[in-house]
Amino acid sequence: MQSAVTVTPARIPDLLLGLATVRPVFLWGAPGIGKSSLVRDFAESLGLECVSLLGTQLAPEDLIGVPQIRDGRSVFCPPEAIARDEPYCLFLDELNAATPDVQKAFYSLILDRRIGSYELPAGSIVIGAGNRATDNALARPVASALVNRLTHVHLRASAADWLIWAGENGIHPWVTDYVTDRPDHLWSQPPKTEEPFSTPRSWHMLSDALHSFGPDIDEDTLKVIVHGTLTPAHAVSFCGYAKIVRHTFGIEAILKGDASWPAGLGDRDLLYYLADAFRGRLVKDLPRQREHVSESMRQTSYRAKSLLVQLAEISVEVAQTVIADDADGQPVLPAWFLVEAARDMPRLVEARR
Repeated sequence: MQSAVTVTPARIPDLLLGLATVRPVFLWGAPGIGKSSLVRDFAESLGLECVSLLGTQLAPEDLIGVPQIRDGRSVFCPPEAIARDEPYCLFLDELNAATPDVQKAFYSLILDRRIGSYELPAGSIVIGAGNRATDNALARPVASALVNRLTHVHLRASAADWLIWAGENGIHPWVTDYVTDRPDHLWSQPPKTEEPFSTPRSWHMLSDALHSFGPDIDEDTLKVIVHGTLTPAHAVSFCGYAKIVRHTFGIEAILKGDASWPAGLGDRDLLYYLADAFRGRLVKDLPRQREHVSESMRQTSYRAKSLLVQLAEISVEVAQTVIADDADGQPVLPAWFLVEAARDMPRLVEARR
């Protein structure tokens, strides 16, 4: 399921307060962006215990319960996890990954707040969550009858929201500083192949590993844990950033002419990171239209082209990433700058194509 309207994590508590207290809600979102944590935190804010049921681990009888004979009649006894005397938050995690039979078993629980003769205590809330089929996650079609029993809220990752949370939860400063510089690296689309990809959850895992190994972590170990948690391109960039942190070597020094591009074979991850930072600086500093180019900006473009030439002498491939299009094939840098780059550096522009 997709929606043109999405919300950031910061909006979820208020939305749930107005929705989940009167009707069941379903949170849609990509893996690792914090759906489960948001539900648990919301339940805690209301003073309710959060009881999680994982759709992929349930059978219909886990909800309906087992029959007992009372006065010559069979009575289904719902499981202890559900049949409670005090109000609570029932969290149906990965609901859309459950089998069709399990989804059907949820119908009365979601709409009528009851299973058999058991009814949820007054003040209880029901919230479901799941990934989308487009996220390459386990997701089954949801029957229209179930879709119509829920209010649907679509969640998107937000670097601004996550950084506020990270500052309050002891996330490693390398991680927070990096995501501050590259907020677009907080989350990436789940790949079609089996490889790590960046999400708020994976950055949290990396932070835990960095805290565990401490400040003296060696470069080889750092590469193992970074490439084991992040999107490959983000991992290369983060390793370069870590090298900068350790050696006080940054893009500012290169832009000012106080340092040169690192040319050693062992510095290739650092070179990729600096090239990415250089690209970001050009996007920020260069105007989109030529007529808005001031004299100082003209000097900046001259310096940028000179640095591109120097970078291409070390690696055409790395230099090409500076002027490359985005994932949709659209130019990132201003067209007038790309035209000048094509005139002054035809070899580099040909490689881009």
